[in-house]
This record gives sequence, C-alpha cells and structure tokens, in this order.
Amino acid sequence: MRQELLSLPKGLAEEVSKNLVMVARLIDEEPEQAYAYSRIALRLASRVAAVREAAGFAAYATQKYSEALAEFRAAKRMTGSVELWPVMADCERGLGRPERALTMAGEPEVAKLDKAGQVEMRLVAAGARRDLGQLDAAIVTLQSPELASSSVQPWTARLRYAYADALLAAGREDEAREWFGKTLEADKDGATDASDRLAELDGVEFVDAMHEDEADEVDEEADAAEVAAAERASDQAEYYDEDDDEYEPLDEGSEGDVDVTDEVVADLDDDRADDKA
Repeated sequence: MRQELLSLPKGLAEEVSKNLVMVARLIDEEPEQAYAYSRIALRLASRVAAVREAAGFAAYATQKYSEALAEFRAAKRMTGSVELWPVMADCERGLGRPERALTMAGEPEVAKLDKAGQVEMRLVAAGARRDLGQLDAAIVTLQSPELASSSVQPWTARLRYAYADALLAAGREDEAREWFGKTLEADKDGATDASDRLAELDGVEFVDAMHEDEADEVDEEADAAEVAAAERASDQAEYYDEDDDEYEPLDEGSEGDVDVTDEVVADLDDDRADDKA
C-alpha cells in the first residue's frame, strides 16, 4: 500500500493515508463511519488499488454487496491478484446469487489462492450450499484435510465452527456438540461464540446482566416517583385548608379527581414504551 501511495503527490498521499487508517480502525466496530472515510479516500485517489480494496471492504461490512463487488473487481484488474476472489464470491451470495458463488468456487483462480484463501473459498462455497438448502452438500464441502488437521491455524476456529453449525442445522446434534468443543479449543481469541453454542446445547440459559440492571433502574425510578407523588399529595392536603375561604373541594367523579400517583406511573409507562421502541 505504501508503494502505491508514493505515486501520489505528498500532500494528497498523506490525506488518503489518514482516511485509510480510519477505515481500518473503525471497520469492525463502526462500519458505517469506516464506509464514510472510504468514500473520501475513493474520491481523492480512485486509481489506487489499495483505496479500491479498502472501499470494497467498507462497503462489504455495511452489506452494500453490489458496491463492494464493483470495488473488488476494480482492485483485481489493477493488481492482477486473485486474493479477493473468495470475498467476491461471498458478495455474490449477499446479492442472492449462490449459484454464481459456487461457479466461482470451481474457477481456476481458486488454485492460485494461498492456503488461507482456499479455506475461505471453501467456507463461502459451503455457505452457498446452505443458501440453496443443500445441508448435506455443505457438510461434505467443509470436510477437508484442513478440518481434520490437529494443528491450529488462523482459519481453524472458523472452519470448525462452520462445520459444527452445519451439523447442527442438519439435526446431528451430538456431532455438532463435539465440533463446537473442538472449535473452542482452537479459538483462543474468542472470535466465535462456540462457548455459547455449547451452553445452549447443554440447556444453559444466560441472563443478560445489562438488561437486569436496566430493569432495576426502572424499578428504582418508579419507587422514587411514587414517593415524590405521595409527598406532593401530602403537601397539597396541607396547603388546602377547609377553613380557608378560597378552598373549594372537588366534586366526586369530576375530572379533577385524579390520583397524582396514577399520572406519574402513566408517565413512567410511556417512558418504558419509548425505551422499547
């Protein structure tokens, strides 16, 4: 990438570089913001392959698959590299064209991929089979020397996870449990939710602590509101003295005969409804 940016005037290269750095920083947590930065870089240097590639990944992260595919194709034309082939095939899946993804899985470009790229292509092909409802074919697609290997590579956890998930979708629960366990062994960085999937299979339910805290806060607010309402009602009773000439008691059943507490609770209910919305 650095070499490509050197082809630009110094000031422009620095500006493009800053935007690409922001794309890399934000793409996982804030993909929409990353996409916005990628569009700036694209306007500044659309003839730089690294910029087209970054724009493609930012569009892919925001599920703009048609746009992502166009950027990846442009980058491929500029560099002649096939390394983007698997993600291009996955864009075809995202566009609802799994058959096209499977065709790409059989193209000569796949043989030019490194091992990581070939495993990625296998994952995409298995996903396309599942898109077509071909669960058994998806399982067979994932069965490979890389899956059977006991050595742990950067792709091992994802490959095992995909296999376990396909087995579970096919109703082969015992095998799925075994492979989720193997996934957990390889997933040192917690990139998958294999532990949660295993717990679900074992009937363990997790409680969302954050939601519990929110519920407690709502209850505390309701209690505080009720106390405040009671105090206001007490203050009203003390303020209005029946011996006062200006005191006029409310008639029973009139519109004014409303409990202040009811108003507060109604307001809280409205707030809760807004939060849910």
